[in-house]
Amino acid sequence: MTKTLFDLVTGESAIITRLQRDGESGIRRRLLDMGVTRGARVYVERHAPLGDPVEVLIKGYHLALRMNEARKIEVSQEEV
Repeated sequence: MTKTLFDLVTGESAIITRLQRDGESGIRRRLLDMGVTRGARVYVERHAPLGDPVEVLIKGYHLALRMNEARKIEVSQEEV
């Protein structure tokens, strides 16, 4: 089973392994522009009470992602 950024709990960190492709290429391009790239370490700061959005720390800055965006980012908690 593939683990996504949304599956991580507050305080966990992981390495981004893949951005899923789908029909919404604008979202994928925006995520790439914000530094959500393969090999980047991401740390989960917090989830909102209903799970949306999730706040992460990536490449030295805080980023809030919607639930559907976080589910498109595959991660690994092992070093790649």
